[in-house]
Amino acid sequence: MEQPPSKSWSIHTRREITVNYEILERVGSGAYSDVYKARSRSDSTTVALKEVHDYQSAFREIEALQTLQNCPNVVLLHEYFWSDDEDAVLVLEYLPTDLAAVVKAAKKDWKGGITSGEVKRWMVQILRGVDACHRNSIVHRDLKPSNLLISADGILKIADFGQARILLAPGFLDEGTYNQFNEQPSSNQAAFPQSSETVPSRLDGHFPREHVEKISEKGAAEPEDLRMCEFHNDGDEESVTHDGAASCLATCTTSDLEDPFQHSYSYEAEEGRVDGNGALTSCVGTRWFRAPELLYGSTNYGLEIDLWSLGCIFGELLSLEPLFPGTSDIDQLGKIFSVLGNLTEEVWPGCVHLPDYNIISFGKVEKPSGIEACLVNRSPDEILLVRKLLCYDPASRATAMELLHDKYLNEEPLPVPISELRVPSKHGSPEEDSPVNWNDYEGLESDSDFEDFGPSLVTSTDNGFSIRFC
Repeated sequence: MEQPPSKSWSIHTRREITVNYEILERVGSGAYSDVYKARSRSDSTTVALKEVHDYQSAFREIEALQTLQNCPNVVLLHEYFWSDDEDAVLVLEYLPTDLAAVVKAAKKDWKGGITSGEVKRWMVQILRGVDACHRNSIVHRDLKPSNLLISADGILKIADFGQARILLAPGFLDEGTYNQFNEQPSSNQAAFPQSSETVPSRLDGHFPREHVEKISEKGAAEPEDLRMCEFHNDGDEESVTHDGAASCLATCTTSDLEDPFQHSYSYEAEEGRVDGNGALTSCVGTRWFRAPELLYGSTNYGLEIDLWSLGCIFGELLSLEPLFPGTSDIDQLGKIFSVLGNLTEEVWPGCVHLPDYNIISFGKVEKPSGIEACLVNRSPDEILLVRKLLCYDPASRATAMELLHDKYLNEEPLPVPISELRVPSKHGSPEEDSPVNWNDYEGLESDSDFEDFGPSLVTSTDNGFSIRFC
């Protein structure tokens, strides 16, 4: 067994966990969590133990996964361990690989890359998972290939909900949603025995109130801070309500609710980035997949930020390269503008009201290359599908359900059966010989460094200063 690292020693010494699970090896590590491959001592089932070092992140992930526990394209939470003085540990189904590994294998090892039928099947599974999230008013906020895990038999599942938010009370998930692309759940989706230990562990409802109170004691959101966030959209309200329960519009606060703990609501206390109206933070999501409104500092966003991320993911599936591999937030905007053109009132009415729009400006891109230049040798329908997601105006982005009915996914060649998908044996890793390090998603958080971006002009304004990049 691997020697426990110093930052995660606790999981190896917690009897309530080790009596139920044999910890085999650490398989992942991040700023807020460590993930271990383990084996259930009761029936030898392989699981993933995710030790979360941040109480807020653990709360978010458990709430989201409880809400989505019956969705076939969302990772399954078997149980969790929670105590006052220890990190939360989530017991998840073990999925050996991810979409980043698929892209890497297609680029290096698979002759002909990913076939059109395979691309469509991966897209269908991703869209089904995102649709389930959005129909339950959950915005993931960190969709990227390495967070799309894949089982050995080809089932793709969305994972890592540590940054997720439940924007509204979860709605009823219509079983008919998945009829068109019905798929069998993976073998790991069967019922799982619950721990008999005294550590709180339940999946029969939403996150227990006593845990919310414990989180408050640890410095996260107080119960009175729980609220539905108010989201604004500068477009016509009728145009943003694409799909019933997936609407991004919500204008309810705790004063409208009899019991805010009766359902799952978002709680917002992100290190000083929350105002009195419960606005969200803009510093979410890995940079390459981050929507322009986030890069411009918006805190009034909704489900549409996930749709932009989908456009970036689908573009990478089709081209085997990241569409916008920015080295900083400023460089990220520059790369987006070089492809799509400048962000203006003409393409997104109201964009001038984004918090940083008048602080950061760019010279006019006379001849943007267009998405076609990024997706060389791809069909017009494939390019159009990505274009429907990479819209500056969030209200114009196609929803997951709309794309599931898109003609591209319903015409020949049809999505291949899951059994015909080629599945790499392990997770993706950074491409050492690539100048871009396309899968090196770590270190892509918000930094807004622009020392090496190019010539810039800083001028004083009535409200502070403005930076213009040439």
